This record gives sequence, C-alpha cells and structure tokens, in this order.
Amino acid sequence: MLVNMQGKDVISTQELELNEIKALLKLAHKMKDNRYGDEYNTLLKDKTFIMFFYNPSLRTRISFEAAATELGGHAQFLQPKTMRLKQTKGGVEVQAGETIEDAAKVLDRYASGMGIRILETAVENYGEGNALIREYAKWMDAPVINMAGDKYHPCQGLSDVMGMEQHKGNPKGKTLLMTWGHGNLARSYCSVIENMQISSRLGMNVRLAHPKGYDLPQDEIAKVKKNCQANGMNFELTNDPDEGYENVDFVYSRNWFGPDFYEIGKEAEIERASKMTDWICNEERMKRTNEGLFIHPMPVDRGKEVTDEVASGPRSIMVDIAENRLHTQKSIMAMTMAGKKIEV
Repeated sequence: MLVNMQGKDVISTQELELNEIKALLKLAHKMKDNRYGDEYNTLLKDKTFIMFFYNPSLRTRISFEAAATELGGHAQFLQPKTMRLKQTKGGVEVQAGETIEDAAKVLDRYASGMGIRILETAVENYGEGNALIREYAKWMDAPVINMAGDKYHPCQGLSDVMGMEQHKGNPKGKTLLMTWGHGNLARSYCSVIENMQISSRLGMNVRLAHPKGYDLPQDEIAKVKKNCQANGMNFELTNDPDEGYENVDFVYSRNWFGPDFYEIGKEAEIERASKMTDWICNEERMKRTNEGLFIHPMPVDRGKEVTDEVASGPRSIMVDIAENRLHTQKSIMAMTMAGKKIEV
C-alpha cells in the first residue's frame, strides 16, 4: 500500500491511520541510515517551516531546525508573546490583536507547514493547548504539527517506538511498563499518553503503575484499553511501585501531576509528589524485567524518576530516543510538507 500524507495535520498518533504510523517509522529508519543522502536533502528546498513556541525547549527546537535544514528547507522560530496576537485570560481579553483565524490564514500564505509547542504551564486549563493547535489547523491548508501540546506529543511517541524497534525489533507482543516517578517538575501527561496510545496501537501489552490520586485522564486511557483489546493484548493497572516490573520489555518511569494540578498549583503538586520517594526506577527493579530497557522523553529528573545507575547504564536508550526526534520529525515533514510517499 502506498501511503500519501501530503497536507495532513499530525496532532496525535491515535488520529493517524495505522499504515501512516508504519510509513512514518519506515521512512525515519531509512533517513537515519542515510542521514545526508541525496534522496532526502532537497525535499523541502525553498520551503519554510514556522515554529510557534509558547514554552521553551532544548530538543524540540534544535531537532526541528536541524530536520528542516537537512531536508533543504528553513525553520523559522517564533514566540507568540512577541507578536500582535489576541490573548485572553479567564475568558477576558488582556491583549488586543489578531485572531487565530486571521493569523493562520496569513501564515498559510508564507509557509509550507507549521509546528506549535504549547504545554501545561502556558494554559489555564487542561486541553486549552490542544484546542489552540486544532484552531490553527482549522484555518490553515498547510499541515500543522503538534510539537508537544498539553494533551499529546506525536513526535515523541514515534521516536519512542523507533527506539524500541532499533533495540528489540518489532514491538508487537512485547510489554511496556508506564510507571509514575516522584520528582520536582510537575509534568504534564502528553508524552505519557502518547507513548501508551501508540504502543497499544502497534500491538503491545501496556502495564500502568501510579500512586492512588494520580489517575490519568480516563477518556485517554479508554483509548489505550480499546487499542489493546483490538490487538488481543492486555492492559493492566496497579497502584504498587514494585508490582509492574515483572517480565516487562520496556520501562518508562515518568513524573506527572495529579488531576487537581490546576486547582492546587505547581508548588503544592511538587511538595506532594516529592514525598513519595519509593516511586523510582532503580537497578533492583530493572532486574525483575525481561532484560528490560529504560526509555524516557527527557529531560530526566535523575535521582527521582530514575537512579543514575539506570539512566546512565547499558539498559538506557533514552539518548537514542532523543536522537530519533530528528529522524521522525524529518519523516513527518517529508510526508506532510513535501508529499513523500512510502510503500508499507
């Protein structure tokens, strides 16, 4: 089957066809193997990719800029706070300016694609970042790529799976442990949700472990359960920090905030999470896995989410996954912006 994604928005992998996911991964592997090859280095010749950053970044900005450059194009960095865009707070306009509709229609004439990064600290309520990304996508013909929103992170999810494939082959039938870790960063759900959704789409068992009171959004977990059921795989939940490690193939230890985060605030969330020190990925627990590999989207909160022994040890593939962001993003841009077609 020849997969054509030209002009398609990439906001969540759950919304992509399974063959589209497979095509993106196939192309990403080929691009990594032939990083500077002539087959790819002019795909975005003379094309501009606009990057809206509502939140700061290390990996996202550099990887997208490098991706555009290696495809022969140009990535332009923009911070909405420096532009004359209409801004509201609590439903009240606090800065006059252009609506998203007007801005999107103009940007659509300038660029061949746009990415938006808007995390939990840039919005007042969960889901507002995702809504903003979709509003831009509504008014633009050029593809809009979610570079990390408050709900989803498709580029990270694809990069996680690419790392799994590199080290353990086809992930189908293997088991992922997604476990909460204590920490001082009060992190959002986007990478966690994205990983479980794409892993379950590709036929993996999913085991979720977190303390009571740290439930993830139930509508998103329902999608994970449905994916597992469709593939004849298992979804398991535990509130015990030890229980989940038995015979798993991949361990993803990540802090995330509780459902009441927007009511209690960041400081209260950090104080609460920092007390649950037993929730950490360590070597003793990793020994109970099926030669399990440690994965993480980075930045990693060492000594809290995971020990240095594991994070810097031979079973950690988190740096490989960070590198994969470059290659999966190149594949997304090539297929959606340049119209590269892939046979799967």
